Amino acid sequence: MTTLANRIDAWYEQIATLTPDDIEARRDVELAITMLDDGQLRVLDIEPGGEVTVHEWVRRAILLLFRLRGLERSEVGPFEYLDKLELKRDYERRGVRVVPGASARRGSFLSPGVILMPSYVNIGAWIGPGTMVDTWATVGSCAHIGANVHLAGGVGIGGVLEPANAVPVVIEDDAFIGSRCMVVEGARVGRGSVLGAGTILNPSIPVIDAATGEEVSRGHVPDYCVAVSASRRREFPGGEFYLPCVLIIRRLSEGERHDKVALNQVLREHGVAT
Repeated sequence: MTTLANRIDAWYEQIATLTPDDIEARRDVELAITMLDDGQLRVLDIEPGGEVTVHEWVRRAILLLFRLRGLERSEVGPFEYLDKLELKRDYERRGVRVVPGASARRGSFLSPGVILMPSYVNIGAWIGPGTMVDTWATVGSCAHIGANVHLAGGVGIGGVLEPANAVPVVIEDDAFIGSRCMVVEGARVGRGSVLGAGTILNPSIPVIDAATGEEVSRGHVPDYCVAVSASRRREFPGGEFYLPCVLIIRRLSEGERHDKVALNQVLREHGVAT
């Protein structure tokens, strides 16, 4: 693995001059993409203490792939595509349920028990077992989605390929991301947490505890929280304006599973839905 990583790094230094005719470079890159597709590689790992380690050479392999491949025509049923990368295949062997209208690019990894409603998963994404990607949800490149997560209808999980050292989006195990939420640019949702419908989370968005008024983070909803979209007043030379924030309205017990009826009641009390 170290040898492959070194070779990928060396090819990346030459990316501006590489073409699809560079067979040796393409061989190394295709190997890395195959390993991503099978789950032998990940763009990132979450360490036991919660720290995210990004494997930059793996992300470089993805960037190299688009340099080393030309456009190719493909057909899936009545649909025609023209792209540099084919779609995933062999879902039955992988133990993944895929509803018509869903697609995942080769180089993404779908664990056993994943369900894809009509949705889209990009290269480099990793999705844990038992997770549902609901209708019209998208999972961007290199995003990490944990086990038993529900990405509700229309959720947008942002992708990150560049710039170098940018941290991808992380959604940890047992999280619930409500309809039309947007989680982008390296934001993170902790284990067992819930985002109410329409919440926007990025690294510049303050996350505030409603019980104390304390700003607990930027772009990171801690474990076992129910959080919703809100705004807070700020004074500027031109007047008072309201800027977006994310408000933690309830703390869940560690390991507490989401009771949908109780959760809907909590959110309705604050004028929010799932």
